[in-house]
Amino acid sequence: MAGKLIKLDIEFADPQILGDLFGEYDRNIVAIENRLGVYIAARGTKLKIEGEEDSVARARDVLNGIYNRLEQGQEIDSGAVEAIIAMAADPRIAKVAKQSAAGDEGNNDDKNNVADAPKVMIRTRKKTIFPRSVRQAHYMEALARDDMIFALGPAGTGKTYLAVAQAVSQLITGSVDRLILSRPAVEAGEKIGFLPGDLKEKVDPFLRPLYDALYDTLPAEQVERRIESGEIEIAPIAFMRGRTLSDAFVILDEAQNTTAAQMKMFLTRFGMNSRMVICGDPKQVDLPKEAVSGLADAVEKLKDIERVSTVQFGASDVVRHPLVGKIVEAYEGKDAPD
Repeated sequence: MAGKLIKLDIEFADPQILGDLFGEYDRNIVAIENRLGVYIAARGTKLKIEGEEDSVARARDVLNGIYNRLEQGQEIDSGAVEAIIAMAADPRIAKVAKQSAAGDEGNNDDKNNVADAPKVMIRTRKKTIFPRSVRQAHYMEALARDDMIFALGPAGTGKTYLAVAQAVSQLITGSVDRLILSRPAVEAGEKIGFLPGDLKEKVDPFLRPLYDALYDTLPAEQVERRIESGEIEIAPIAFMRGRTLSDAFVILDEAQNTTAAQMKMFLTRFGMNSRMVICGDPKQVDLPKEAVSGLADAVEKLKDIERVSTVQFGASDVVRHPLVGKIVEAYEGKDAPD
């Protein structure tokens, strides 16, 4: 049954931002119209939105969210627009947006945001990073708050990237002295012994995603200088044995490919004034069938411990090309967590 049809007028204060709000050839407006099934007409700094009540409420929320981010100096591309539309689909956010569209001025404090989405960001030397999904916002809050975070879910949800960004931010501000990035050096049943070169040259390909995240948040010369000085260390998990990692931000990537014994060894490296983030996809385990994934084992064992949090991402949180989310859903099935 079709919802009630309404018209809603909104106005923006700064006309210089409207070009970026609309996008080249109005592509942002077209994307909102196509995704939400509304019609948007512009006249000067005013926009008229027509459509079903719920869709109009979401469209208003999306437009205000884009405007607010542009006002803060954030660049808006098609991926960011898609992410803001997806965030507006969250039931908690949609409720507030609907009240705003109906004229409830009690929620106007958030009218320039994607409703009541958490207002979090990560500042690095190269960029300021905003959440691109509601779960990313919750994850970023946990990264700033908790001592140990398990980030679970498919590739493309920002688990490792946001952890590295938060680690870089804390390294820059002096909250920690070191950044330690690690992951298993053997994946998908492959062995590294056949690869040419010394140990570093053998394991570097497996650690490349961590390097990529670093170079995206720090200038290249700073990355190289900090690696050389030991402020940033990138190493396979085997290198963690026998150490105590104090005053450090420690990230373990691809954690689903650790055994229970490796995970216990890694977690017990935890030192004073440190933070630890463990990232992985429990559905992409490449261990032998008889082996128990250390990630699943640790999440279950530590679930009731204070200041240890778990954030579960799903296909709807994928922030790569929209097609990637649909591919994840197709492979995982409709019963997968979202």
